[in-house]
Amino acid sequence: MLDRPRSGERALLLHIGLTRPSFDDEIQEFRALAESAGARVVSEVEARRDRPDPKYFVGSGKVDEIAARARESGAELILVSQPLRAGQERNLEKALKTRVLDRNGLILDIFAQRAATFEGKLQVELAQHEHLASRLVRGWTHLERQKGGIGLRGPGETQLETDRRLVSRRIRYLRGRLERVERQRAVSRKERRRADVPAVALVGYTNAGKTTLFNALAGADLTAKDQLFATLDPTVRRWPLGGGTEALLVDTVGFVRDLPHELVAAFRATLTETREAALLLHVIDAGDPHHEDRRRQVEGVLEDVGAAGVPVLRVYNKVDRAPPDFVREFDGAGITKHCVSALTGEGLEALKNAVRERVAGARVAGELRLTPAQGRLRARLFDWHAVRAETVDEDGYTLAVDLPAQRWRQLREEEGLSADSIRQKV
Repeated sequence: MLDRPRSGERALLLHIGLTRPSFDDEIQEFRALAESAGARVVSEVEARRDRPDPKYFVGSGKVDEIAARARESGAELILVSQPLRAGQERNLEKALKTRVLDRNGLILDIFAQRAATFEGKLQVELAQHEHLASRLVRGWTHLERQKGGIGLRGPGETQLETDRRLVSRRIRYLRGRLERVERQRAVSRKERRRADVPAVALVGYTNAGKTTLFNALAGADLTAKDQLFATLDPTVRRWPLGGGTEALLVDTVGFVRDLPHELVAAFRATLTETREAALLLHVIDAGDPHHEDRRRQVEGVLEDVGAAGVPVLRVYNKVDRAPPDFVREFDGAGITKHCVSALTGEGLEALKNAVRERVAGARVAGELRLTPAQGRLRARLFDWHAVRAETVDEDGYTLAVDLPAQRWRQLREEEGLSADSIRQKV
Protein backbone atom coordinates (compact mmCIF):
# COMPACT_ATOMS: atom_id res chain seq x y z
CA MET A 1 0.00 0.00 0.00
CA LEU A 2 1.26 3.47 -0.88
CA ASP A 3 2.62 5.42 2.06
CA ARG A 4 0.52 8.58 2.27
CA PRO A 5 2.72 11.58 3.06
CA ARG A 6 1.43 14.44 5.13
CA SER A 7 2.75 16.99 2.66
CA GLY A 8 1.31 17.38 -0.79
CA GLU A 9 0.53 20.98 -1.69
CA ARG A 10 2.08 20.67 -5.18
CA ALA A 11 -0.90 19.36 -7.13
CA LEU A 12 -1.60 18.07 -10.62
CA LEU A 13 -5.23 18.55 -11.64
CA LEU A 14 -6.93 15.88 -13.73
CA HIS A 15 -10.02 17.31 -15.45
CA ILE A 16 -12.29 14.51 -16.74
CA GLY A 17 -15.30 15.19 -18.92
CA LEU A 18 -17.88 12.41 -19.30
CA THR A 19 -19.33 12.09 -22.84
CA ARG A 20 -17.88 15.54 -23.63
CA PRO A 21 -14.82 17.67 -22.93
CA SER A 22 -14.75 19.59 -19.65
CA PHE A 23 -16.25 23.05 -19.95
CA ASP A 24 -14.06 26.07 -19.18
CA ASP A 25 -16.15 27.07 -16.16
CA GLU A 26 -15.85 23.53 -14.74
CA ILE A 27 -12.07 23.67 -15.16
CA GLN A 28 -11.89 27.09 -13.52
CA GLU A 29 -14.09 25.99 -10.63
CA PHE A 30 -12.04 22.85 -9.94
CA ARG A 31 -8.86 24.94 -10.05
CA ALA A 32 -10.42 27.35 -7.55
CA LEU A 33 -11.38 24.43 -5.30
CA ALA A 34 -7.79 23.19 -5.32
CA GLU A 35 -6.44 26.63 -4.50
CA SER A 36 -9.03 27.07 -1.74
CA ALA A 37 -7.73 23.88 -0.16
CA GLY A 38 -4.20 25.32 -0.15
CA ALA A 39 -2.83 23.41 -3.13
CA ARG A 40 -0.32 24.94 -5.53
CA VAL A 41 -1.31 23.84 -9.01
CA VAL A 42 1.82 22.83 -10.92
CA SER A 43 0.24 21.02 -13.87
CA GLU A 44 -3.13 20.14 -15.40
CA VAL A 45 -4.26 17.29 -17.63
CA GLU A 46 -7.58 16.98 -19.46
CA ALA A 47 -9.32 13.72 -20.37
CA ARG A 48 -12.59 12.68 -21.95
CA ARG A 49 -14.42 9.42 -21.34
CA ASP A 50 -17.66 8.02 -22.71
CA ARG A 51 -17.89 5.89 -19.58
CA PRO A 52 -15.61 5.44 -16.54
CA ASP A 53 -12.98 2.73 -16.76
CA PRO A 54 -13.67 0.21 -13.95
CA LYS A 55 -10.04 0.13 -12.86
CA TYR A 56 -8.69 3.68 -13.19
CA PHE A 57 -11.73 5.73 -14.35
CA VAL A 58 -9.44 6.89 -17.19
CA GLY A 59 -7.64 4.62 -19.66
CA SER A 60 -4.21 3.09 -19.04
CA GLY A 61 -2.67 5.33 -21.69
CA LYS A 62 -3.90 8.44 -19.88
CA VAL A 63 -2.51 7.02 -16.62
CA ASP A 64 0.94 6.83 -18.25
CA GLU A 65 0.58 10.44 -19.44
CA ILE A 66 -0.40 11.59 -15.93
CA ALA A 67 2.55 9.75 -14.38
CA ALA A 68 4.99 11.41 -16.80
CA ARG A 69 3.49 14.85 -16.20
CA ALA A 70 3.59 14.34 -12.43
CA ARG A 71 7.29 13.44 -12.56
CA GLU A 72 8.09 16.48 -14.74
CA SER A 73 6.22 18.92 -12.49
CA GLY A 74 7.19 17.37 -9.18
CA ALA A 75 3.55 16.95 -8.18
CA GLU A 76 2.95 15.32 -4.79
CA LEU A 77 -0.82 15.07 -5.17
CA ILE A 78 -3.22 14.20 -8.00
CA LEU A 79 -6.62 15.89 -7.75
CA VAL A 80 -9.36 14.32 -9.89
CA SER A 81 -12.38 16.38 -10.91
CA GLN A 82 -14.79 13.41 -10.80
CA PRO A 83 -15.86 11.30 -7.81
CA LEU A 84 -13.88 8.05 -7.70
CA ARG A 85 -14.79 4.69 -6.27
CA ALA A 86 -12.50 3.43 -3.53
CA GLY A 87 -10.93 0.84 -5.83
CA GLN A 88 -10.27 3.36 -8.60
CA GLU A 89 -8.60 5.74 -6.16
CA ARG A 90 -6.44 2.94 -4.76
CA ASN A 91 -5.47 1.66 -8.23
CA LEU A 92 -4.46 5.13 -9.37
CA GLU A 93 -2.29 5.61 -6.30
CA LYS A 94 -0.53 2.31 -6.93
CA ALA A 95 0.03 3.09 -10.62
CA LEU A 96 1.10 6.71 -10.13
CA LYS A 97 3.01 6.25 -6.86
CA THR A 98 1.39 9.52 -5.83
CA ARG A 99 -1.43 10.42 -3.48
CA VAL A 100 -4.80 10.74 -5.24
CA LEU A 101 -7.83 12.68 -4.04
CA ASP A 102 -11.15 12.93 -5.86
CA ARG A 103 -13.50 15.90 -6.02
CA ASN A 104 -15.59 14.86 -3.02
CA GLY A 105 -12.52 14.35 -0.86
CA LEU A 106 -11.21 17.77 -1.90
CA ILE A 107 -14.45 19.52 -0.90
CA LEU A 108 -14.47 17.66 2.41
CA ASP A 109 -10.92 18.87 3.05
CA ILE A 110 -11.94 22.48 2.39
CA PHE A 111 -14.90 22.17 4.75
CA ALA A 112 -12.60 20.72 7.41
CA GLN A 113 -10.37 23.79 7.13
CA ARG A 114 -13.29 26.25 7.27
CA ALA A 115 -15.32 24.79 10.15
CA ALA A 116 -15.03 27.05 13.18
CA THR A 117 -17.97 26.27 15.47
CA PHE A 118 -18.51 23.12 17.49
CA GLU A 119 -21.48 22.15 15.33
CA GLY A 120 -19.60 22.79 12.09
CA LYS A 121 -16.70 20.63 13.19
CA LEU A 122 -19.06 17.80 14.16
CA GLN A 123 -20.78 17.98 10.79
CA VAL A 124 -17.53 17.92 8.85
CA GLU A 125 -16.11 15.07 10.91
CA LEU A 126 -19.27 13.03 10.34
CA ALA A 127 -19.05 13.64 6.58
CA GLN A 128 -15.38 12.66 6.56
CA HIS A 129 -15.99 9.43 8.47
CA GLU A 130 -18.90 8.45 6.22
CA HIS A 131 -16.67 9.13 3.22
CA LEU A 132 -13.87 7.11 4.83
CA ALA A 133 -16.17 4.19 5.63
CA SER A 134 -16.59 3.46 1.93
CA ARG A 135 -12.84 3.55 1.39
CA LEU A 136 -11.52 1.24 4.08
CA VAL A 137 -9.35 -1.33 2.37
CA ARG A 138 -6.69 -3.73 3.55
CA GLY A 139 -3.73 -1.44 3.97
CA TRP A 140 -1.80 -3.21 6.69
CA THR A 141 -0.85 -6.67 5.38
CA HIS A 142 1.43 -7.24 8.33
CA LEU A 143 -1.66 -7.10 10.57
CA GLU A 144 -3.91 -9.04 8.22
CA ARG A 145 -4.68 -11.62 10.87
CA GLN A 146 -3.48 -11.97 14.41
CA LYS A 147 -1.48 -15.17 14.74
CA GLY A 148 -2.53 -15.90 18.28
CA GLY A 149 -0.43 -17.89 20.74
CA ILE A 150 -0.79 -19.82 23.94
CA GLY A 151 -4.15 -18.83 25.31
CA LEU A 152 -4.75 -16.57 22.27
CA ARG A 153 -5.45 -19.06 19.52
CA GLY A 154 -8.39 -18.36 17.25
CA PRO A 155 -9.34 -16.47 14.13
CA GLY A 156 -8.45 -13.11 15.58
CA GLU A 157 -9.63 -9.90 13.91
CA THR A 158 -8.36 -8.32 10.74
CA GLN A 159 -7.09 -4.75 10.88
CA LEU A 160 -9.79 -3.89 8.35
CA GLU A 161 -12.52 -5.17 10.65
CA THR A 162 -11.04 -3.22 13.54
CA ASP A 163 -11.00 -0.03 11.49
CA ARG A 164 -14.57 -0.51 10.33
CA ARG A 165 -15.72 -1.08 13.89
CA LEU A 166 -13.95 2.05 15.14
CA VAL A 167 -15.26 4.20 12.29
CA SER A 168 -18.82 2.90 12.77
CA ARG A 169 -18.62 3.65 16.48
CA ARG A 170 -17.43 7.19 15.80
CA ILE A 171 -20.18 7.76 13.23
CA ARG A 172 -22.84 6.68 15.74
CA TYR A 173 -21.37 9.03 18.34
CA LEU A 174 -21.28 12.01 15.93
CA ARG A 175 -24.82 11.39 14.75
CA GLY A 176 -25.99 11.35 18.37
CA ARG A 177 -24.27 14.65 19.12
CA LEU A 178 -25.71 16.26 15.99
CA GLU A 179 -29.19 15.01 16.86
CA ARG A 180 -28.89 16.85 20.19
CA VAL A 181 -27.76 19.98 18.32
CA GLU A 182 -30.76 19.64 16.01
CA ARG A 183 -33.11 19.42 19.00
CA GLN A 184 -31.58 22.63 20.36
CA ARG A 185 -32.05 24.31 16.98
CA ALA A 186 -35.66 23.13 16.91
CA VAL A 187 -36.26 24.81 20.28
CA SER A 188 -34.72 28.05 18.95
CA ARG A 189 -36.89 27.92 15.83
CA LYS A 190 -39.98 27.34 17.98
CA GLU A 191 -39.13 30.39 20.07
CA ARG A 192 -38.66 32.47 16.92
CA ARG A 193 -42.06 31.40 15.59
CA ARG A 194 -43.63 32.21 18.94
CA ALA A 195 -42.08 35.69 18.77
CA ASP A 196 -43.40 36.13 15.20
CA VAL A 197 -39.93 36.98 13.88
CA PRO A 198 -39.59 35.48 10.38
CA ALA A 199 -36.30 34.05 9.20
CA VAL A 200 -34.86 35.16 5.86
CA ALA A 201 -32.04 32.92 4.64
CA LEU A 202 -29.37 33.86 2.13
CA VAL A 203 -28.61 30.99 -0.24
CA GLY A 204 -26.57 30.82 -3.38
CA TYR A 205 -23.61 29.41 -5.22
CA THR A 206 -20.34 29.70 -3.34
CA ASN A 207 -18.49 32.98 -3.89
CA ALA A 208 -21.64 34.81 -5.06
CA GLY A 209 -21.07 37.51 -2.41
CA LYS A 210 -23.55 36.29 0.21
CA THR A 211 -21.44 37.27 3.20
CA THR A 212 -20.70 40.76 1.84
CA LEU A 213 -24.43 41.22 1.21
CA PHE A 214 -25.18 39.87 4.70
CA ASN A 215 -22.84 42.47 6.21
CA ALA A 216 -24.40 45.27 4.15
CA LEU A 217 -27.99 44.34 5.07
CA ALA A 218 -27.55 43.43 8.74
CA GLY A 219 -24.73 45.82 9.63
CA ALA A 220 -22.50 42.87 10.54
CA ASP A 221 -18.74 42.59 10.15
CA LEU A 222 -18.23 38.97 9.15
CA THR A 223 -15.05 38.21 7.24
CA ALA A 224 -15.76 38.05 3.51
CA LYS A 225 -13.09 36.54 1.25
CA ASP A 226 -12.91 36.03 -2.50
CA GLN A 227 -12.62 32.26 -2.23
CA LEU A 228 -14.85 29.22 -2.36
CA PHE A 229 -16.58 28.24 0.90
CA ALA A 230 -15.15 31.21 2.81
CA THR A 231 -18.26 30.99 5.01
CA LEU A 232 -19.15 27.58 6.40
CA ASP A 233 -20.88 28.03 9.74
CA PRO A 234 -24.30 29.75 9.60
CA THR A 235 -24.69 33.17 11.21
CA VAL A 236 -27.92 34.86 12.33
CA ARG A 237 -28.50 38.59 12.88
CA ARG A 238 -31.60 40.68 13.51
CA TRP A 239 -32.53 42.72 10.46
CA PRO A 240 -34.79 45.78 10.98
CA LEU A 241 -36.91 46.15 7.85
CA GLY A 242 -38.68 49.35 8.86
CA GLY A 243 -42.34 49.96 9.57
CA GLY A 244 -42.22 47.91 12.75
CA THR A 245 -41.10 44.81 10.89
CA GLU A 246 -37.93 42.89 11.54
CA ALA A 247 -36.55 39.56 10.45
CA LEU A 248 -33.73 37.22 11.31
CA LEU A 249 -31.20 37.22 8.48
CA VAL A 250 -29.35 33.90 8.13
CA ASP A 251 -26.09 33.54 6.19
CA THR A 252 -25.66 29.93 5.05
CA VAL A 253 -22.93 27.85 3.43
CA GLY A 254 -22.53 28.33 -0.31
CA PHE A 255 -23.53 25.55 -2.66
CA VAL A 256 -21.53 24.07 -5.51
CA ARG A 257 -22.32 21.73 -8.37
CA ASP A 258 -22.61 18.06 -7.39
CA LEU A 259 -22.28 18.75 -3.67
CA PRO A 260 -21.11 15.47 -2.04
CA HIS A 261 -24.04 13.58 -0.54
CA GLU A 262 -22.04 13.06 2.65
CA LEU A 263 -22.03 16.83 3.19
CA VAL A 264 -25.70 17.23 2.41
CA ALA A 265 -26.51 14.50 4.95
CA ALA A 266 -24.12 15.82 7.60
CA PHE A 267 -25.32 19.41 7.28
CA ARG A 268 -29.00 18.55 7.55
CA ALA A 269 -29.32 20.55 10.81
CA THR A 270 -27.87 23.66 9.17
CA LEU A 271 -29.89 23.19 5.98
CA THR A 272 -33.06 22.92 8.07
CA GLU A 273 -32.75 26.69 8.45
CA THR A 274 -33.39 27.02 4.71
CA ARG A 275 -36.35 24.62 4.81
CA GLU A 276 -38.06 26.48 7.63
CA ALA A 277 -37.26 30.04 6.55
CA ALA A 278 -40.15 32.35 5.68
CA LEU A 279 -38.24 33.57 2.64
CA LEU A 280 -35.05 32.67 0.76
CA LEU A 281 -32.87 35.30 -0.90
CA HIS A 282 -31.17 33.45 -3.73
CA VAL A 283 -27.98 35.46 -4.27
CA ILE A 284 -26.66 35.24 -7.84
CA ASP A 285 -23.40 36.75 -9.12
CA ALA A 286 -24.49 39.07 -11.94
CA GLY A 287 -20.89 39.35 -13.14
CA ASP A 288 -20.49 35.59 -13.58
CA PRO A 289 -20.98 34.63 -17.25
CA HIS A 290 -22.30 31.26 -16.07
CA HIS A 291 -24.70 32.65 -13.47
CA GLU A 292 -27.80 30.99 -14.94
CA ASP A 293 -26.15 27.57 -14.76
CA ARG A 294 -25.11 28.34 -11.17
CA ARG A 295 -28.71 29.33 -10.40
CA ARG A 296 -30.03 26.00 -11.63
CA GLN A 297 -27.39 24.14 -9.59
CA VAL A 298 -28.53 25.92 -6.39
CA GLU A 299 -32.18 25.24 -7.15
CA GLY A 300 -31.31 21.56 -7.52
CA VAL A 301 -29.64 21.49 -4.09
CA LEU A 302 -32.61 23.30 -2.52
CA GLU A 303 -34.88 20.63 -3.94
CA ASP A 304 -32.60 17.90 -2.56
CA VAL A 305 -32.76 19.34 0.99
CA GLY A 306 -36.54 19.85 0.88
CA ALA A 307 -36.53 23.65 0.54
CA ALA A 308 -37.98 23.86 -2.97
CA GLY A 309 -41.36 25.02 -1.62
CA VAL A 310 -40.00 28.02 0.32
CA PRO A 311 -40.77 31.41 -1.32
CA VAL A 312 -37.70 32.83 -3.10
CA LEU A 313 -36.53 36.26 -4.22
CA ARG A 314 -33.72 36.20 -6.78
CA VAL A 315 -31.08 38.76 -5.86
CA TYR A 316 -28.51 39.52 -8.54
CA ASN A 317 -25.48 40.80 -6.64
CA LYS A 318 -22.35 42.50 -8.02
CA VAL A 319 -24.30 44.43 -10.68
CA ASP A 320 -21.44 46.95 -10.59
CA ARG A 321 -19.41 44.22 -12.33
CA ALA A 322 -22.16 42.99 -14.65
CA PRO A 323 -21.51 42.99 -18.42
CA PRO A 324 -23.10 45.80 -20.50
CA ASP A 325 -25.74 43.46 -21.95
CA PHE A 326 -26.99 42.34 -18.53
CA VAL A 327 -30.78 42.74 -18.38
CA ARG A 328 -31.81 44.17 -15.01
CA GLU A 329 -35.61 43.93 -14.93
CA PHE A 330 -36.62 40.33 -15.62
CA ASP A 331 -34.97 37.00 -16.25
CA GLY A 332 -35.85 34.59 -19.05
CA ALA A 333 -38.91 33.29 -17.16
CA GLY A 334 -40.27 36.79 -16.58
CA ILE A 335 -39.35 36.74 -12.86
CA THR A 336 -38.43 40.08 -11.34
CA LYS A 337 -34.73 40.60 -10.77
CA HIS A 338 -33.68 42.39 -7.59
CA CYS A 339 -30.38 43.90 -8.70
CA VAL A 340 -28.01 45.04 -5.96
CA SER A 341 -24.38 45.73 -5.25
CA ALA A 342 -23.34 44.87 -1.72
CA LEU A 343 -20.13 46.80 -2.38
CA THR A 344 -21.64 50.12 -3.54
CA GLY A 345 -25.03 49.86 -1.82
CA GLU A 346 -27.01 50.02 -5.05
CA GLY A 347 -30.50 48.51 -4.74
CA LEU A 348 -30.23 47.55 -1.05
CA GLU A 349 -33.08 49.80 0.10
CA ALA A 350 -35.36 48.51 -2.65
CA LEU A 351 -34.48 44.93 -1.68
CA LYS A 352 -35.30 45.64 1.97
CA ASN A 353 -38.67 47.07 0.97
CA ALA A 354 -39.41 44.01 -1.20
CA VAL A 355 -38.54 41.67 1.67
CA ARG A 356 -40.70 43.66 4.08
CA GLU A 357 -43.68 43.38 1.72
CA ARG A 358 -43.19 39.63 1.46
CA VAL A 359 -42.79 38.83 5.16
CA ALA A 360 -44.93 41.50 6.86
CA GLY A 361 -48.28 40.72 5.26
CA ALA A 362 -51.20 43.00 6.12
CA ARG A 363 -50.42 46.18 8.02
CA VAL A 364 -52.22 48.46 10.44
CA ALA A 365 -51.60 52.22 10.35
CA GLY A 366 -53.15 55.20 12.09
CA GLU A 367 -53.10 57.17 15.33
CA LEU A 368 -52.80 55.59 18.73
CA ARG A 369 -53.50 57.52 21.93
CA LEU A 370 -51.52 56.45 25.03
CA THR A 371 -51.62 57.69 28.62
CA PRO A 372 -48.46 58.46 30.62
CA ALA A 373 -48.96 55.13 32.43
CA GLN A 374 -48.53 53.26 29.14
CA GLY A 375 -44.86 54.14 28.79
CA ARG A 376 -43.84 50.47 28.43
CA LEU A 377 -46.16 50.04 25.45
CA ARG A 378 -44.78 53.25 23.91
CA ALA A 379 -41.22 51.92 24.34
CA ARG A 380 -42.15 48.63 22.62
CA LEU A 381 -43.53 50.51 19.62
CA PHE A 382 -40.32 52.51 19.32
CA ASP A 383 -38.25 49.33 19.64
CA TRP A 384 -40.24 47.88 16.74
CA HIS A 385 -39.58 51.03 14.66
CA ALA A 386 -43.36 51.35 14.32
CA VAL A 387 -43.65 55.02 15.29
CA ARG A 388 -43.75 57.50 12.39
CA ALA A 389 -44.48 60.65 14.43
CA GLU A 390 -45.32 61.59 18.01
CA THR A 391 -47.14 64.44 19.72
CA VAL A 392 -46.78 64.87 23.46
CA ASP A 393 -49.17 66.83 25.71
CA GLU A 394 -50.04 66.87 29.38
CA ASP A 395 -52.54 64.01 28.96
CA GLY A 396 -50.15 61.61 27.25
CA TYR A 397 -48.93 60.72 23.77
CA THR A 398 -50.45 60.63 20.30
CA LEU A 399 -48.47 58.27 18.08
CA ALA A 400 -48.68 57.88 14.31
CA VAL A 401 -47.94 54.17 13.99
CA ASP A 402 -47.48 51.71 11.15
CA LEU A 403 -46.93 48.05 12.04
CA PRO A 404 -47.74 44.54 10.83
CA ALA A 405 -51.24 43.32 11.60
CA GLN A 406 -49.84 40.31 13.44
CA ARG A 407 -47.88 42.63 15.74
CA TRP A 408 -51.01 44.67 16.37
CA ARG A 409 -52.92 41.52 17.33
CA GLN A 410 -50.07 40.59 19.68
CA LEU A 411 -50.21 44.01 21.35
CA ARG A 412 -53.97 43.86 21.76
CA GLU A 413 -53.75 40.48 23.48
CA GLU A 414 -50.82 41.38 25.75
CA GLU A 415 -51.78 44.97 26.60
CA GLY A 416 -55.56 44.60 26.70
CA LEU A 417 -56.20 47.11 23.91
CA SER A 418 -59.50 47.37 22.08
CA ALA A 419 -59.78 46.73 18.35
CA ASP A 420 -60.58 50.40 17.66
CA SER A 421 -57.60 51.80 19.63
CA ILE A 422 -55.97 52.64 16.28
CA ARG A 423 -57.87 54.51 13.62
CA GLN A 424 -56.83 52.21 10.82
CA LYS A 425 -55.78 53.55 7.45
CA VAL A 426 -55.06 50.13 5.99
